[in-house]
Amino acid sequence: MSARKPPTERQRRLGAELRKMRERVGMSINEAAVLHRTDRTTVSNTESARSGVSSDRVRVWAANYSCPEAKYIDALAEMARERGAYWWDEYRGTLPAALLDLAEMEHRAVALRSAQIMHMPGLLQHRDYARAIFQEAVPSLAPEDLERKLEFRVRRSDVLDRSRPPECTFLVHESALRMRFGARAVLQTQLAHLLEQSDRENVTIRVVPFEAGGFANAGSSTHYAYGPVPELDMVQIDVPTGVAFLYADTHLVNYRVVLDRMEQRSLGPGRSLDFIREAAQHL
Repeated sequence: MSARKPPTERQRRLGAELRKMRERVGMSINEAAVLHRTDRTTVSNTESARSGVSSDRVRVWAANYSCPEAKYIDALAEMARERGAYWWDEYRGTLPAALLDLAEMEHRAVALRSAQIMHMPGLLQHRDYARAIFQEAVPSLAPEDLERKLEFRVRRSDVLDRSRPPECTFLVHESALRMRFGARAVLQTQLAHLLEQSDRENVTIRVVPFEAGGFANAGSSTHYAYGPVPELDMVQIDVPTGVAFLYADTHLVNYRVVLDRMEQRSLGPGRSLDFIREAAQHL
């Protein structure tokens, strides 16, 4: 069993799910080690993602824990299956690992729901708009670092062009539509880009106007990724140090409620596009 340093978010999630599976049957690590015919260290290292785990071992352990959810087990086995490098691996060592984990999360999602308060959704950002955001970074980014981050952000949007892209709902607050990064022309271009992206069959954009009032979690953005089974959903939020990933059952339930309430207060898709056009005309 090969060691991975540092583990990716996917590997940490896989280990966490195996730990959750063990705890659901009330089994200690020592008891699990005996059942799996291995040692305590192997179980502990696997659950903490210090060591990798094969698809076959995932299935054996799930059977030992008497896990009845076949689709859940299949999804976990798929998570354990390595298939070589992906495009985001080109940036490993030059960008924060959490950004690479974000790209992988989007790649593996069957659907995405995003709520943005002050920025346009990352997957819908025009290059000029994204550049203007990065130019506001503190401390300032070196030119080569800015270009690397910009290229990475633009490439993330390729997930929308896949043959089977995720169904995406983007909740965009009016603040994001009016906040200027760079010159006025940059925002004009961004709003036009937003309207163009709305033509995609898998993209729905809904605006939350100021008049909708306050709502839960209004101070931060939320990116919710739906997994192949509900148990493997994941939430990404922005934090001062970068991004954080959440997948505890309570977090998933609460963030779904947050997004549901925000969507209830948003304009319908058609009215939202009219609202974006009106905002662009008044720049």
